[in-house]
Amino acid sequence: MINSKTSLEELNLMNANTLMAQLGIEYLEIRSGYVKARMPVNENTMQPMGILHGGSSLALAETLGSLGSAFMVGLDEYEVRGSQISANHVRAGRKGWVIGEAKIIHQGRNTHLWNIDIKDEDGQLVSSCRLTNFILPRNSQK
Repeated sequence: MINSKTSLEELNLMNANTLMAQLGIEYLEIRSGYVKARMPVNENTMQPMGILHGGSSLALAETLGSLGSAFMVGLDEYEVRGSQISANHVRAGRKGWVIGEAKIIHQGRNTHLWNIDIKDEDGQLVSSCRLTNFILPRNSQK
């Protein structure tokens, strides 16, 4: 289970056989209210026009915000469910890596709101995303 004691190494190992592994997402830093990861711009994340697919950016953003919420509340007691995500794609990712940084901007009892900025290796903004998560007590899941 994911909680505030879960290490980066453990989190990265949990990605085996998931979408995160298919996209090559690698977690770089995590602490309460903040998650940083990178994702390659390659044949697994590009669209046919040779640029980063917007859906890949959204998958990275939702992964970071959802992981951040899980890390904060602990999945032994809570479920984290994405409620809404939006993105503004402002620049094409073309090569190398994109780096996503998720920062919590609202931590309520039942909802978390995250801002996730995805930048290229030069620090140029590629996408800016907003994610809302529902935080649900596990005992209500039946």
